Amino acid sequence: MLCAAAALVAGTVTALPAGAAAPAPAPAAPVWKKCGTGDHPTLQCASLPVPLDPVRPSGRRITLALTRVPHTAKTSEGPLLVNPGGPGGSGLALAGYVASALPAGVAARYDVIGFDPRGVGRSTPALDCAPRHFGPVRPDTVPATDALERANLERARTFAAACGRAYADVLPYMTTTNAVRDMDAVRQALGAERISYFGYSYGTYLGAVYAKLFPGRVHRLVLDSVVNPTGVWYADNLGQDYAFDARHRALMAWIARYDTTYRLGTDPARVAARWYAMRAALAKKPAGGVVGAAELEDTFVPGGYYDGYWPYLAEAFAAYVHDKDTGPLLDAYRKFGAVDAAGDNGYSVYTAVQCRDASWPRAWNRWQADTWAVYAKAPFMAWNNAWYNAPCAFWPTGPAAPVSIANTELPPALLFQATDDAATPYAGGVTAHRLLARSSLVVEEGGGNHGISLSGNACLDGYLAAYLTDGTLPHGGPVADAVCPKSPDPAPRTTKAAAPSSAGTTLHRLLGFRG
Repeated sequence: MLCAAAALVAGTVTALPAGAAAPAPAPAAPVWKKCGTGDHPTLQCASLPVPLDPVRPSGRRITLALTRVPHTAKTSEGPLLVNPGGPGGSGLALAGYVASALPAGVAARYDVIGFDPRGVGRSTPALDCAPRHFGPVRPDTVPATDALERANLERARTFAAACGRAYADVLPYMTTTNAVRDMDAVRQALGAERISYFGYSYGTYLGAVYAKLFPGRVHRLVLDSVVNPTGVWYADNLGQDYAFDARHRALMAWIARYDTTYRLGTDPARVAARWYAMRAALAKKPAGGVVGAAELEDTFVPGGYYDGYWPYLAEAFAAYVHDKDTGPLLDAYRKFGAVDAAGDNGYSVYTAVQCRDASWPRAWNRWQADTWAVYAKAPFMAWNNAWYNAPCAFWPTGPAAPVSIANTELPPALLFQATDDAATPYAGGVTAHRLLARSSLVVEEGGGNHGISLSGNACLDGYLAAYLTDGTLPHGGPVADAVCPKSPDPAPRTTKAAAPSSAGTTLHRLLGFRG
């Protein structure tokens, strides 16, 4: 069925079996309207109708929201679709960022296309299964008592049931493969024989699946912070737990290094003990009636994605420990934790896609055993992440089959991976590199941020610019084809500026969290 559906979308089938639906005509070209802002004045917006079920192209239609920064060079490399990950991330603003962050001569050669995948943001329908599902204060994530476990299980069941009631007609079609078919509808509407693609995080899986279904439609392919395609999605989430714990310990070590600023100790283990003591205190008495144990985890999880947030998290931690001042912690929650946990549309799409994309254990005792085993070695995010994904144990639609991205037909692709990335651990980049024939892997040695190109590392960005200019790729080495030094660690703040400001910070706000 998958191959047949892909062929129908691509429009290459000339004869159809009796009773089969005829292929849909090529979508009409989008009608672009100016929607630029001060930062991106040339940005344009449009919408595109696509079939809810690509196998039945004459059936119900949904719409995708699109943005574009048009090429300005005399000759064009065609469309460059960009995606920030998720599932559930909005790509509309990413088009402007990529167009402005690339060297001007490179960006000028592409029509940079942002899009909200099906169900996301300004696309319609936009999923919102249970508004305020992550509203504070939630039960402690660590189920130390039967009552806590029952409360968290009820939240997961209730969310899954709410999605089933609100979107019973949509959920069966919320898959990565259908999002990929939507991307090919965008290609057709743009009148392009081939597209280029640049995706971060989950967007790397989206791009790799597109390349699998439509290898002949790919011009250039850039995958940054690569999902392990062999772990979709239960195993990948367990792998994240260990990696985020390591990043949290790296933050504790960074705080210890700056003991003269934060006064939390010079021993990372002692700093970590004080953090877990803070967590225990907040479980009993949430800061400001808002930040309990679960919300504290939500606040510090973004520090695993991007170390530019470390100074703000450290200040909030120190203020609470030394002065019982909850103001900085509440501010950090609003800046980082609430963005992570309370994106109702993003989380609804995240669960809709991940729970449908692949099989998840339906027996809760499997989740219990696996998560307690992880927690014993890597406690920071184990149970928080388990409950984040727990609706998949009760999801109202059955699983689709994961797509093997192994590909020998794809043109040479460029992969970026940091060795200490928590959200998409290093092994994923190595695995995808092995599966994508003729791909090149560029590694940021010792880097721990998630989403590493176009965030200020000149070495990484040089490889990206060369590839997008004329397809030039590095080759060499048994695993990595090129190695770049990591971006510098942050330093404590010298002033109480309102918010971090850097290319990396801007990018990570667009990428969001949780994949």
